[in-house]
Amino acid sequence: MTALEQKEVLRQRADYTHKHNAKAGRYGWLRLTPAYSLKVVEEIIAGRPSSNRVLDPFCGTGTTALTAAYYGHESVTMDINPFLLWLAQAKTRVYTQREINDTQDACRNAIELTQSRKKESTPPPNIHNIGRWWGPKSLDFLTTLQTAIREATKEDSAERTLLQVAFCRSLIQLSNASFNHQSMSFKDDRQLRFDFQNDMTDQFALDVHFVLSGAGENPNGKVIVLHGDARDIEKTLDGKFDLVVTSPPYVNRMSYIRELRPYMYWLGYLLNGRDAGELDWQAIGGTWGIATSRLMEWTRPAGHFQSGQLDIIIEKIAHADNKNGVVLSKYVTKYFDDMWLHFKGLAKVLSQGAEIHYIVGNSTFYGNLVPAELLYAEMLNELGFAKVKCNAIRKRNSKKELVEFDVTASWI
Repeated sequence: MTALEQKEVLRQRADYTHKHNAKAGRYGWLRLTPAYSLKVVEEIIAGRPSSNRVLDPFCGTGTTALTAAYYGHESVTMDINPFLLWLAQAKTRVYTQREINDTQDACRNAIELTQSRKKESTPPPNIHNIGRWWGPKSLDFLTTLQTAIREATKEDSAERTLLQVAFCRSLIQLSNASFNHQSMSFKDDRQLRFDFQNDMTDQFALDVHFVLSGAGENPNGKVIVLHGDARDIEKTLDGKFDLVVTSPPYVNRMSYIRELRPYMYWLGYLLNGRDAGELDWQAIGGTWGIATSRLMEWTRPAGHFQSGQLDIIIEKIAHADNKNGVVLSKYVTKYFDDMWLHFKGLAKVLSQGAEIHYIVGNSTFYGNLVPAELLYAEMLNELGFAKVKCNAIRKRNSKKELVEFDVTASWI
């Protein structure tokens, strides 16, 4: 393909994708991917039309895999969290018009069952202090609706998948939770807009309409979603990759289970708080529940990442004037040891000339800056990557020292 032909293909694909975005599409099904992240990912992929196989080793909500598929690439993504795998599979699946029509029928059936209450509701999930999340009316509606969805659809069907995605949207719309800052807060139940079942039913119908408006825009590339640990990437992946675009967990002690808890409990991926802690302990950067207590017993493995720069940082954090200094220093240490294992495995699944992009933010602990981007670059240089660069993308918040970076490199 000539350069002119590649440019024309790129233009056509970009027009298609922007048209898709204008219709809301699948990117925003659960509103877990910020718009700026989508823009960065799309620009990277759009600028590399010759990259046949694209990898995202930290799946998240499937944004990279979906974007690559819309640009006609074969994309592979993986994660350790089963809910995120389910969501990524739902977002990247090809839906027929018949399946969309059948989902509309199933939605009507589920609403009729909910209103008639012909089926006894399933018990609510075992979320600690669940009354803080949903008031009695909302909780009653959601448990009844969940039962109705299961009655109106077959297990593993496209109809159930699409209605469950809409259900996840509704359960947040009907909740008292606010996710607009790090310290999650809860509204007073009296402040909620949804006072009657009809209001709640209308909300679910609206969410189903939103989901179905994106389901019809099918990607034309192939997507493979795999369960796997990014620290042992070779065990999960087959073949070589031309492009890696990903956003790994940040070293900021913010549990990714935090925002996913309501979805995971309601869909049965979590049964109790211990399950959440176990999953966070398995994940890179996890700190929920027992994951924090286990850090105190954790010791560095043989062959760990060795960096004078990191040693200075963790020493400062450990001796900070705070009782949690030691455990947080271990958290930072384990995070970069885990990422070291990931990068070592990554080098073995890349084709010659492959390009990688890691979107990551730095962080601070007790006033000590942790430059994740520079430590990533140090690892990549040590492993033999070429053209390693740290490109600042944006400020993360009002603190001038907190910045998000695109760490890029090539494999030769």
